[in-house]
Amino acid sequence: MNEKDFLQDLEPEKDDQDLRDTQLFNIDDILKEFASEDMSESTEEDADVRIYETPEEKGEPEVTQEDTIRIELPPKRETPTDMGDTVRLENIEELASESQQISEEPAQDGEEQPETQSQEAFSENWQPEFEQPMGEYVPPQPIIFHPRSRLRELKRKLVAGPERRYYEINEIGFGKLQAAIFFNFLLVVLAIVTTVMYAVGSVEASRLKLMVFCQIFTMMVSALLGCYQMLEGLGDLFHGRISLNTMLVFTFLACCADGVMCLQEQRIPCCAVFCLQMLMALWAAYQKRNTEMAMMDTMRKAVNLNGIKLSKGYYDSSDGLLRGEGQVEDFMDQYNKPSRPEKVFSWYGLAALLASIGISITAGVLHGSVSFAVQVLSVSLLAAVPVTSFVCLTRPMAILERRLHKLGTVLCGWRGVVGLSRHVVFPLDHEDLFPVGSCKLNGVKFYGSRDPDQVVAYCAALVSADGGGLVPLFDHLLSSRNGRHYQVQNLRGYEGGIGGEVCGEPVLLGSLNCLKEMGVEIPAGTSVSQAVYAAVDGELCGVFAVNYARMKSAYTGLRTMCSYRGLHPLLLTRDFMLTEEFIRGRFGINTRRMYFPQREVRNELAEVQADAGEPSLALITGKGLSAYAFAVTGARALRTVSWIGVAIHLIGGIVGLVCMLLLAIPGAAELLTPQNLLLYHLIWLIPGLLITEWTRPL
Repeated sequence: MNEKDFLQDLEPEKDDQDLRDTQLFNIDDILKEFASEDMSESTEEDADVRIYETPEEKGEPEVTQEDTIRIELPPKRETPTDMGDTVRLENIEELASESQQISEEPAQDGEEQPETQSQEAFSENWQPEFEQPMGEYVPPQPIIFHPRSRLRELKRKLVAGPERRYYEINEIGFGKLQAAIFFNFLLVVLAIVTTVMYAVGSVEASRLKLMVFCQIFTMMVSALLGCYQMLEGLGDLFHGRISLNTMLVFTFLACCADGVMCLQEQRIPCCAVFCLQMLMALWAAYQKRNTEMAMMDTMRKAVNLNGIKLSKGYYDSSDGLLRGEGQVEDFMDQYNKPSRPEKVFSWYGLAALLASIGISITAGVLHGSVSFAVQVLSVSLLAAVPVTSFVCLTRPMAILERRLHKLGTVLCGWRGVVGLSRHVVFPLDHEDLFPVGSCKLNGVKFYGSRDPDQVVAYCAALVSADGGGLVPLFDHLLSSRNGRHYQVQNLRGYEGGIGGEVCGEPVLLGSLNCLKEMGVEIPAGTSVSQAVYAAVDGELCGVFAVNYARMKSAYTGLRTMCSYRGLHPLLLTRDFMLTEEFIRGRFGINTRRMYFPQREVRNELAEVQADAGEPSLALITGKGLSAYAFAVTGARALRTVSWIGVAIHLIGGIVGLVCMLLLAIPGAAELLTPQNLLLYHLIWLIPGLLITEWTRPL
């Protein structure tokens, strides 16, 4: 039997289950394999080799076992897994049941039972534990993330407040008021003409009674046209104050009583002056209504609302006017409140009424005539209130509002007027003086042997590190040259320039005078008024011509701010080109009232923000420096004009009462004529109207 037949006889059958893991190998091959490996160094324990003798099988020929071995592989064993770095995923319900079983097991002898047992979170008996007692639960507020939510909220407030009031005034209209003013003006002309005719003696004695009746009729019609003003005066009386309209009611009653006496005595009453006062009262109502409508129109058209707020102790113990977000409530709650000049007129009205009654009683007691006492009372009430007293507060505000309405500015009542009239500073940045688009780069000239791209990159890095209005210009120039961006170290500021280190080289930027003072040699003939000079390592490398266009809004705003005492513009811009000399020459203004703090102080003040809880003194819906400047200067002018107007008219009224007292004591009835009283009011009419014009030149 050869070797091939021997192997075929030993091949196990496929159906034999006992020999499915048995393999036969040639003994020579196995010995060679074991001889080539060092069995003593083997450390594997997973594989065992066992040698068995092949049993004899029935029906098979006897097999020699000298050259044959049988190798049986051991059963597979599972390798233990290290659970140190393994994430074990188990059923949470099983874990919960196991933990519950553990917690329910009683403590063994000698073991202390814990005071509190941990329970499953959010179970029936679970209670949260807190380190500190909880207060009242406050539900989380919704986060407004819509980009137009702020505009919608603003529009909602504007519709509910200013726009609603605007349409209410528009529904009332101005037609009836204008018609009343026009017809009252005709009545004033008629009354003045008849008074002059009586003064020159052109009225016959037989027609004197008709003339008296005509004067009384004119006064009654004038009172009918101004009935709303008189009703408003009665309403003020019921609210515990005496306004000028309240004085108008008492004057009308006194003139009516005097008119009855005039019909009996056939003398001309002083009805022309009453008609003139009623005309001024109607004019004041028209101006007040027109001003309110203009302010509501400005507010209802707003798409953004900025406010001017007061910050105490902002700079060098001076208060500052900072710009921040404005609220509609700051205006709606203050615009219709009575001002201090109006309160002064209210107190004066009470004093004038009592003084007139006292003078009339004195005249009646001294001369024993009721008719003379009534005449003195009516004339005293008319003389105590100059006719321009009704418009000395409303007309300046109406004139100022015409300018503010064009700029999109409203004042928040008398509180805003007083707050804006303080001794304050007003911070200005680069965009106030030179808005976006007003600065342009006109050209560049390079000097020396340096690469122009490197010079531009150095200058752009220095300007970007310093900030200011020149950053967009140099960034655009750098991107057009596809330049590199560098980091700046040791950035320093100088008067009219900046310096720093870029790539270890000193770089200096500034005006012509600044580089000359720093010792940089400037070639002859290189003189550009508006240019940025660049020097690298003490050598001039480039000149960047910059055009600063003077905008009308910035020019008018800065000019009017520098013309008021107690108002100091404070320059906070980081643009090193905007020096005091440059601003004086560019805007043509006197900068002695402007403040130019040091660079460190500017950086600190630029970080100061307006207090969100501070009420706004004025609301700005427009853009540009003029909108803010005219709000401040207009408020200061309005306050000055109001107090001067009040003072002048109080003087006029007091002088009239003193004159009446001097005439009533001796009983000089021949001097208490309507023409003399009319002439007295026309004299005070001139300064009264001139004063109210002071807010027009703004």
